[in-house]
Amino acid sequence: MPADTSDLAEIRELFRSGQRAGYYYVALLGMRTYEPLKVYGSVRKGFRYSVFERFRKNTQLSHADLANLAQISERTLVRRKAQGRLEPEESDRLLRVSRVFGRALELFEGDRDAAATWLTSPQRALGGLVPFELAKTDVGAQEVERLVGRLEHGIPT
Repeated sequence: MPADTSDLAEIRELFRSGQRAGYYYVALLGMRTYEPLKVYGSVRKGFRYSVFERFRKNTQLSHADLANLAQISERTLVRRKAQGRLEPEESDRLLRVSRVFGRALELFEGDRDAAATWLTSPQRALGGLVPFELAKTDVGAQEVERLVGRLEHGIPT
């Protein structure tokens, strides 16, 4: 099992302290400002390419899997790496993946591997769909997050 990153340690500490205010899940992207308007500004500017790599390291998702989830082609990622920055729309999709992963981390009390396994496995409560595949759209991501909320509160699915 790979060692935890400082970003994961920060998220776990937020979970333990009960201080999950704002957009805490941006810590998976290496960000430390959880205020919505600041996150919005970062998305509109476009994340640095290094944010993509930092999220990949924090989640242990493969490069190809993360590119697929953020809906960025491999060729485009090569260009973005050379440019040093993602486009705003790409940043927004990466933020959505981060949000969904963050909610799964909450469900599994900070266990990255359990969260990743759940997100990449078909879920009966989602009609047999894989949460990460469903989360490629905003409406799908919302359904995954609703399911996480129900599971956290012990509500039958």
